[in-house]
Amino acid sequence: MTSGLGDTSPKLTVLPPTDISGSSATLMCLANGGFPSDWTLSWSVAGSSRSGETSLWGPQKDGLYSWSSTLTLPLQEWTQDVPVTCQATRGSQTVTKILKKSDCS
Repeated sequence: MTSGLGDTSPKLTVLPPTDISGSSATLMCLANGGFPSDWTLSWSVAGSSRSGETSLWGPQKDGLYSWSSTLTLPLQEWTQDVPVTCQATRGSQTVTKILKKSDCS
């Protein structure tokens, strides 16, 4: 199945902070099942661009790729319940996932 995949948009999941230490909170964005491998992940907080650290995984057995990106925010910013957006982009294609603190139980 690795041939003829064409452009495949990854599915995004934004995980709430599991590592809240002192004055910061770290979020993770997972992008699964994308093709080809040149999708990029980016972050924004309340509409303002932020830098994260991204890793590429794959290709998997099905020929698709996965990515992960982490973003560390000041704890005060996370507790203000601002929208945190992870976006996967390839050319004119975009996939977006938004998470707010109030979305987390």
